[in-house]
Amino acid sequence: MAEEVNFICTACPQGCALTVLMENGEVLGVTGNSCKKGLDYAQAEMTDPRRMVATTVKIHNGFHPLLPVYTERPVPKPMIPQVLAEIRKVELEAPVVMKTVVLENVLGTGINVLASRSMPAKK
Repeated sequence: MAEEVNFICTACPQGCALTVLMENGEVLGVTGNSCKKGLDYAQAEMTDPRRMVATTVKIHNGFHPLLPVYTERPVPKPMIPQVLAEIRKVELEAPVVMKTVVLENVLGTGINVLASRSMPAKK
């Protein structure tokens, strides 16, 4: 039996109210989208939801005790807790330059974790 799922599209600033018709894990149809981005977003959200991950890691001898980091591409939503657990293990030594890879290929996803900002060492 087909199931309707309703949510708001975040692919563009319009924020369309989407209705997705699903059956056996397959998208049968999408309505409510004002642009092609909405259609693509709905299909991806229902079959392979992904999110960017942003958090902080410890940094020693830095101007601040924590360094903000982010994934360079969206991570599969079910893997977010494991990705955060791996990132939490990272400890760095200042100085660090913005966009430095602080964790390569996290959990074999092919996705790197990057520094969001530069962090000078304490003087």
